[in-house]
Amino acid sequence: MRRIFIAAAMLFLFVSYAGAVGIKTMMVRYPSGQDTLTAYLAEPADAGKHPALIVIHEWWGLTDWIKEDAREFASRGYVALAIDLYRGGISATAQDAYKLMMSVPKERGTQDLQAAFDYLAGSESVNPDKIGAIGWCMGGSYSFNAAVELPKLAVCIIDYGNVEADKDVVDKIQCPVLCNFAEMDQTYTPAKGKAFAEEMKAEGKKIDFHVYPGVNHAFMNPNNTTAYNETQTKLAWKNIFAFLDKHLKR
Repeated sequence: MRRIFIAAAMLFLFVSYAGAVGIKTMMVRYPSGQDTLTAYLAEPADAGKHPALIVIHEWWGLTDWIKEDAREFASRGYVALAIDLYRGGISATAQDAYKLMMSVPKERGTQDLQAAFDYLAGSESVNPDKIGAIGWCMGGSYSFNAAVELPKLAVCIIDYGNVEADKDVVDKIQCPVLCNFAEMDQTYTPAKGKAFAEEMKAEGKKIDFHVYPGVNHAFMNPNNTTAYNETQTKLAWKNIFAFLDKHLKR
């Protein structure tokens, strides 16, 4: 039944092609509980099944930067579904972003993650055994939640998001995890990330943990004029793609 819904939903898609980099992009619709969600999909233009990523936005919402990231993943051979936890909401100020973030019930967020996974797993372009999640800031926290709540998730990447070092929580994680934390971050501190990494190792889980020196929270977003750091961002992306190539492409 899910495949039938997805096929029908394709009638609503607007497709654009970026031939120079071999990708195609579109807005897609799919069910999450009683809701119908809209997300931004970027995928390789070539046929066949590809590894895939649930791409999870910061507290600003589904911005152009997140869509750019989705296209970058697609250009490297991944199907990227940039989800919208806010149901269309976009914030321009930290105050509005906080309100939007707090408006998402945890149960609904988890349901949306599962719905995104199911959409990708049902796509003819996706290898259902190779679906991961990546997020930044709030999205990093949701990426962590995906690793905990989605047992079939293949990889998880947390870019300065909230994590838990609780043994019972870590026990639920079945996939390799990459953590990127900022040395000067007072929101999601590297100390908390390190505690999580140590618990993962103690439980025999696969974890890559990085702390980027001299940078603050949200250092990877070029629109963040007070924190963006090009040098450390390039290193973070290098680590991300190496991790993905190792665990999703092989």
